[in-house]
Amino acid sequence: MKKSLKSALIIIGVVVLLGVIGFISWGLTPLGPTSEALAALESNPNVTVQDKGDFIVFTPTANTPITGFIFYPGGHVDYRSYAPVAQEIASHGYRVSLVRMPLSLAVFGTNKADEVITAYPDMRYWVIGGHSLGGSIAASYAKKHTDTVQGLALWASYPATSDDLSSTSLKGLSTYGSNDQVLNMDNVNATLALLPPGTIRQVIQGGNHARFGNYGLQPGDGTATISAADQQTQAAHLTMRLLRAVEGE
Repeated sequence: MKKSLKSALIIIGVVVLLGVIGFISWGLTPLGPTSEALAALESNPNVTVQDKGDFIVFTPTANTPITGFIFYPGGHVDYRSYAPVAQEIASHGYRVSLVRMPLSLAVFGTNKADEVITAYPDMRYWVIGGHSLGGSIAASYAKKHTDTVQGLALWASYPATSDDLSSTSLKGLSTYGSNDQVLNMDNVNATLALLPPGTIRQVIQGGNHARFGNYGLQPGDGTATISAADQQTQAAHLTMRLLRAVEGE
């Protein structure tokens, strides 16, 4: 091997290695959670919070839930950032699980919902959902598990073009903030026909991309004109509307 070729290969190898190290470092330093999110990880009289390692589960204390909501976080967002909205939904009688993703990217943990479902065989109904990239991966899971999952919630998200849900019996929800500058609206509109029939569609006026969770500002996002608490309350109530539909109410 010529010395120049050997040197070039060494340089390429070093560049690739540095790229891999950089990507892993990026994945291990996701956005969030804020202090508000960390506070919501504590149990209270209405909701018991348990850390199961690969997911955190929020269980209502006032009743035995029959429906579980599995949530996939947005890309490069710490899954704990969604604890406040998980608390809100759980306080109304549902078991909510926030799933931890490898390198904070749901694309590396498509089937993580299996762990939650296996842990709670007593659940009568399951709904899966997610924010941004997490929603797209949740849609992929739902498409392949219609025998187990009855509903799909998309927060500032849309299914991949390969995940046609229009012929399934799934119940659906699609919501996003009116000031969201991260979400690709061309893709949202192009995939509307792929959503389950009768999908609940609602724009949260004044909301943006980041305020579905509590992880701070997101590069490129629009400015929200409502608080994170307001946006999350609206997202929670829309999701509970879906959960009730799944239960046949």
